[in-house]
Amino acid sequence: MVRIYYDHAASSPMHPDAAAAMMDVYAGAGGNASSTHGFGREARAVLNRARDAISAGIGCAPAELVFTSGGTESDNLALIGAARAARKRGKSHIITNAAEHHAVLHACEFLQREGFVLTVLPVDGQGLVAAADVERAMTDDTALVSVMYVNNETGTIQPIEDIGAIVRSRGAVFHVDAVQALGALPIELRELPVDLMSFSAHKINGPQGVGALYVRKGTQLEPLLHGGSQERKRRPGTENAAGIAGFAAAFERCVNSAAERKPFLDKLRYTWIERMKTIAGEERVVVNGHPGLHAPHIVNLSFLGIGSETMLMNLDLAGIAASSGSACTAGALEPSHVLQAMGISQERRDSAVRFSFGLGNTMEELELAAKKVETFMSRVRTNA
Repeated sequence: MVRIYYDHAASSPMHPDAAAAMMDVYAGAGGNASSTHGFGREARAVLNRARDAISAGIGCAPAELVFTSGGTESDNLALIGAARAARKRGKSHIITNAAEHHAVLHACEFLQREGFVLTVLPVDGQGLVAAADVERAMTDDTALVSVMYVNNETGTIQPIEDIGAIVRSRGAVFHVDAVQALGALPIELRELPVDLMSFSAHKINGPQGVGALYVRKGTQLEPLLHGGSQERKRRPGTENAAGIAGFAAAFERCVNSAAERKPFLDKLRYTWIERMKTIAGEERVVVNGHPGLHAPHIVNLSFLGIGSETMLMNLDLAGIAASSGSACTAGALEPSHVLQAMGISQERRDSAVRFSFGLGNTMEELELAAKKVETFMSRVRTNA
């Protein structure tokens, strides 16, 4: 059976160049980058090349990039580290929104239990956070605001430039989870009013278990871990040299070619929506998210009258991988907190499926997938 992967927002297949870069490190001497001998210097050179390549592609200084174990650690280090540093300056209010990834929401709830005051802003029916709501929520006590760039379930793009300008004008720290934006949208950090930004390698065809956090020069951040002086004392522990090398190789192949890939991803997304409407019926397929402000690789569709679990089971039997939402909750098929925050109907929430596209997907494959969906849709309707 032909297997078709439409769950790139959960984890993307590794690019061969990323795997090769990792194998080069694994096959080497295995020096520790903190060692002063030749083997250590070679490991340090791997890290330096990777840091230089990634920082150049996102418009920041190499010293502003901290390597982590992935997006979740980057989010936690940004939020908890910045909030605790701000508390020493007498600020203890944090702001986020109800449609954030759980790595942000749960970190904020943890900080609330530590005594911080938490404001969770609403989103509208298309998943957007209003900059005016952020401005109204801010006080002289606000330490930190966190708003993601691209929503992982719907692909909605948030107005981070408008929000960041407001946050900066009030002297607070602005964090952006850009895990789904990297490789999908251009990022030039020198021009963005952002102090902290989180990234993950396995969303851009790199290895799982490695990510990065941008920390603007001058932003105060307390480390979560305690140990050595790696990553300029912001993230102690021996760096994952092989994973970081793979991250950089994937970055150069994926992120630096994003402008060329975007039209094709837009075409895949648009064509899939149209095929699903033709197969299931125009009135029975609803796109969840913003109609214009969306990433090119993610689409969330409600198939009215067919439950998410039924749809996903049939997709899987047909060899098509998709998701009911974020990878962290999809396995349990929990209700989507993002769609709930958007205030959409129970029927749409219970029938929502996320499709996400990327490396290896083709138009020919998409047509085959559509035929598979048409086949089991007919069966589901017959048995309904």
